[in-house]
Amino acid sequence: MSEAQAALIQARGLSIGFGGRAVISGIDFDLPPGQALALIGTNGSGKSTLLKTLVGLLPSLSGEVKVLGGLPGAQTRRIAYLGQCHTSGFVLPLRTVDVVRMGRFPRRGLLGRMGSEDEDAVRWAMRIMGIEALSDRPLRTLSGGQQQRTYLAQALAHQADILVLDEPTSGLDAGGRELYLHAVTDELRRGASMVAATHDIHEEAALCQQVMLLARKVVAVGPLDKVLTPDALRETFGIVLEGEHRPAVLECRHGHDGG
Repeated sequence: MSEAQAALIQARGLSIGFGGRAVISGIDFDLPPGQALALIGTNGSGKSTLLKTLVGLLPSLSGEVKVLGGLPGAQTRRIAYLGQCHTSGFVLPLRTVDVVRMGRFPRRGLLGRMGSEDEDAVRWAMRIMGIEALSDRPLRTLSGGQQQRTYLAQALAHQADILVLDEPTSGLDAGGRELYLHAVTDELRRGASMVAATHDIHEEAALCQQVMLLARKVVAVGPLDKVLTPDALRETFGIVLEGEHRPAVLECRHGHDGG
């Protein structure tokens, strides 16, 4: 079986957008089991729009995209999605453990009974992200970093085949980032795949076999060492300051892709 045939996500000539307006066209990539793809670009580059298309929250405009062999959104039991906006913990008086338990809802349904397997997965995810001691704390009383750890634990508790994460380390301190790196590394080792969006070039470098640079178009896609060239980074971010060991980027374009 070829890599393309084994891919959990495949895109060919994919055009994405919202309101009938294309944000990015001509997207092509394969994501095999156990591999990770980093979407890198400024705010407004199309990263969130692509993630939402992959999980079925936005329809594709043209081209072809297959997720787990079918249409995006057809197999929610097998996909964990972490977006940037979280409202449930602030509308409802939820405890930290309640939020993490939501990661099991795709398998059990909103009214499904949680079994021992579900509770084991919840405890495991909270331990992995270092929030066991916060189990009974209301989410709204946690710091921003603690809340982000909670939502990452929710995604991990899903024990999905594909992790789709939008700015997963936003608000995390160094300790939280280290826990995240270890957790996702273990997920990849068990055969899960990941697509993660970030504006930080180096954030996902330790995890991702593939990188896609976005600037409302696909600037480059491929292995990290082939894609992160000064010319590609300049086209993606605007300005590149080359340091002694690795390029640093000064972001000079801002906006939102609306996705």
